[in-house]
Amino acid sequence: MDVDELIDEVIAREGGYSNHPADRGGATRWGVTEVVARADGYAGDMREFPRERAAAIYRRVYWDRPGFAAVALRAPKLAAELFDTGVNMGPAVAAGFLQRALNALNRGASDYPDLALDSAIGPRTLAALGAFLDRRGPPGEAVLVKAVEALQGERYLRLAEHRPANEAFLYGWLANRIG
Repeated sequence: MDVDELIDEVIAREGGYSNHPADRGGATRWGVTEVVARADGYAGDMREFPRERAAAIYRRVYWDRPGFAAVALRAPKLAAELFDTGVNMGPAVAAGFLQRALNALNRGASDYPDLALDSAIGPRTLAALGAFLDRRGPPGEAVLVKAVEALQGERYLRLAEHRPANEAFLYGWLANRIG
């Protein structure tokens, strides 16, 4: 699956305009929050936010900038999961999930050194990913996807526990973002 397909899937899942009173993200269209749209220079009504602009933001802010494109060269299913997690929770959160999983799976730093949990995909994270995949082979990618999803699911539950208004979204998060 290429990034254009991933973007199309996210846009289809996120739908058109929304402004749910319990959503701290406020007004959104195509899943892009007003804050993100404004940071990109959009000054219009969010009800009119263009799909093409949303797609460009997804590519630049949620795929290229966080380094998920580099992950995709070696682990495309993992990159797709990081992209989706990044769209919903922020790219730094998704990158941090990957780093935590890689550290927990490196057998006491015997396979590769522990990573600093800086929530950035850089040369060290990519090297650790490569070392993990070299040692674990093709099944390793599926294990990393499961680890990222487990961390994501735990975070959704915590968000709902700590802010009851988030319970309005918990079912959909778990149904549409995990698995």
